[in-house]
Amino acid sequence: MKIIAFEGIDGTGKSVQLEILAQRLRADGLRAREMSFPMYDTFFGARVGHYLTGKDGLRADAVDGKSMALWFALDRWNAFQAFDRASCDVLLINRYALSNAVYQSIRDCDAGKPDILDFILALEYEQFGIPRPDIQLILDMDTEDAASNVGKKGFRDYVGLAKDVYELGETIQERARNKYRILAKKLPGVTLIPCMARGKLKSIDEIAELIWEACTALVGR
Repeated sequence: MKIIAFEGIDGTGKSVQLEILAQRLRADGLRAREMSFPMYDTFFGARVGHYLTGKDGLRADAVDGKSMALWFALDRWNAFQAFDRASCDVLLINRYALSNAVYQSIRDCDAGKPDILDFILALEYEQFGIPRPDIQLILDMDTEDAASNVGKKGFRDYVGLAKDVYELGETIQERARNKYRILAKKLPGVTLIPCMARGKLKSIDEIAELIWEACTALVGR
C-alpha cells in the first residue's frame, strides 16, 4: 500500500484534489481509498473538534503544543487500529502528521518556543506506529484566495457555518503557509504544488495535472 498525504493551509482545495486523484487512480485500475483527518465522528476526533471551536471553553490556539498534538495523533492512531492495509493499493489522506507539526508551532502561544517537529513525527510514526506517507503534497496558495475558499465551504459538522479558530486569523494562515514551505525544503518526500501563477489562482484541472505528475512515479504510471 502506498500513502499519499495532502497538506496545505485551510481552503487550498485538498478535498477536491484528493477526490480527483482518487478517481484517476481507479480509472487506471488501482484500488484507492480515502481518509480525512480529523475524524470528527470518533472519540478523539470529536475532542479535536471541541478544541477547534472552543466548545468546552478551551481553544486549540491556547493549549500547549505537545498536548494539542497528542489529540490529533490519537485520532490517526485510532483510525488505523482496524484499517486493513491490504484493502487498497493507494491510500489518499487529507491532512496527516505534517499538519500537526505545522499548526502546533505557529500559533501566538508558540512564539519563542522550541520547534516540536521532531517530537510530533516521533510521536506519530514511532510511538503510535502510524504509517509514514510515501509522498506528501503541499498545496501552496495565497492566503487571500484560500480564505475565500473557506468561506464557500458551507455547513460542516464540527463547526456549522462558522470558521474554526485556525481559520479565523489570516496571520495564523500566513505563518502556516510559510512553515509548510520551509518544511517542503527540509523534509524528504515532500512536494510543493504551486497553485498560483503570476498572482492568479490556477484552474482545478491545472493543479490536478501537477499532482498527477508528482504521483506517477510512486504509483507506477
